Amino acid sequence: MTAGETVAWLDVTAGVAGDMLLGALVDAGLPLASLEEIVHALRLDGVRLEARKVRKGALAATKVDVRVPGAPAPAPESIPVGTPPSPPESTSAVPHGHPASHAHAHPRGHATPHAPGHGHGQAPPPPSTGLLAPVPSGGAAHGHRTLRDVLAIVRGAKGLPAEGVADAVRTFTLLAEAEGRVHGIPPDAVHFHEVGALDAIVDVVGTCVGLRRLGVLEVRASALPWFGGSKRMAHGVLPLPAPAVTLLYAGLPTFPSDETHEQVTPTGAALVRALARGSATPPGFVPRAVGLGAGDHPGGRLPNVVRLVLGEVIAGRDVIDAIVLETNLDDATGQEVAHAIERALATGALDAWAAPVTMKKGRPGVVLSVLCAFADAPALEQLLFRETPTLGIRRHPVARTVLLRRHVPVSTPFGPIHVKVRAGPDGDEGTPEYEECRLAGERAGVSWRVVAGSAIRSWEASRGA
Repeated sequence: MTAGETVAWLDVTAGVAGDMLLGALVDAGLPLASLEEIVHALRLDGVRLEARKVRKGALAATKVDVRVPGAPAPAPESIPVGTPPSPPESTSAVPHGHPASHAHAHPRGHATPHAPGHGHGQAPPPPSTGLLAPVPSGGAAHGHRTLRDVLAIVRGAKGLPAEGVADAVRTFTLLAEAEGRVHGIPPDAVHFHEVGALDAIVDVVGTCVGLRRLGVLEVRASALPWFGGSKRMAHGVLPLPAPAVTLLYAGLPTFPSDETHEQVTPTGAALVRALARGSATPPGFVPRAVGLGAGDHPGGRLPNVVRLVLGEVIAGRDVIDAIVLETNLDDATGQEVAHAIERALATGALDAWAAPVTMKKGRPGVVLSVLCAFADAPALEQLLFRETPTLGIRRHPVARTVLLRRHVPVSTPFGPIHVKVRAGPDGDEGTPEYEECRLAGERAGVSWRVVAGSAIRSWEASRGA
């Protein structure tokens, strides 16, 4: 994987959770000792890791367990190498990651939230949806960590790559923002249960740093399942996807799933949201290694696994991998054209634009163009027919010379920001992601340009410029 950029593609069709991603990393070749070094760097006393092969339907996958002091060990699910596939597992088990009854022990990947007084004679908190819960006035109490506490642990780790740490910080920040919106409170007013926080820290930092240690510079992820059913939390039943997961799905492609167990946990959704920079493999992608990571649930129609494919992108390669759809419009309003471009990009177009032209009889018009992958062309054609008054669409394949590009997370006073880096003829060139800068600027009450300037300075400092 030295000839070009290493890209990770995540197949999350069957769902995703933090422990599943750790298992996929180990299955793809990351030594368990590397994850143990991450735990040591985080200085999480008493926390240890175990990895084993398990059977999920007809598939053999790797299950990574985080042993947290005070939490019971899960039931063994080991299989010897070469064991024939077992009959399909029952789908009537308790939903992924949570027993129906409540105790102060939490399974892998995400924890049930608690108010600081829970279990100590005080009133229970309102129902919650994932890792986080409101913190009453007075701050965090025994057995709980605030978001600030968690970020201090992550940032205080020694010897971990800065990019991986920044990805982890972004993941936890997204989690806190989602749960804060669910409860109607600021992100800093949510907290993690003690046991769940340790679980989540290992899941998130292990995934973000583990990908870097495998040489991954960019992550892509498939569409996420939109599943149904309900789930019993510590203080009630809520519909699936959990409210926080639904918020974390914003801007990500999904597809309808007929499963009724929790396929995607808040941690899994936050990691995909923080790491994935698209839903399709890049041009010239050559797969090199595959890893399967197992979750706790037996699965339903699909085995409860996430698939990680590591591959290489060949630099400067001419690839006939796209198609241009275009149509001439002289009777479409500006709003219709703008809306069609917006919808095309949201549906998976690689790019979309409009150029002014002079039509027959001297009428002004536009040429609306959409660049897309071959597989997406039929859906985008139907979109153009639906959203514009066009009577016909031209299409022709195109060859592209693709420069290597990657997204590098950097730390700024306004939070982590991704810088898009392209390998230009004269070296790397960085451009901060506008939307991230805009949102960070709105939160801080400053111009997006101030955030962008800070991100560029941070990126240049990290490369010794």
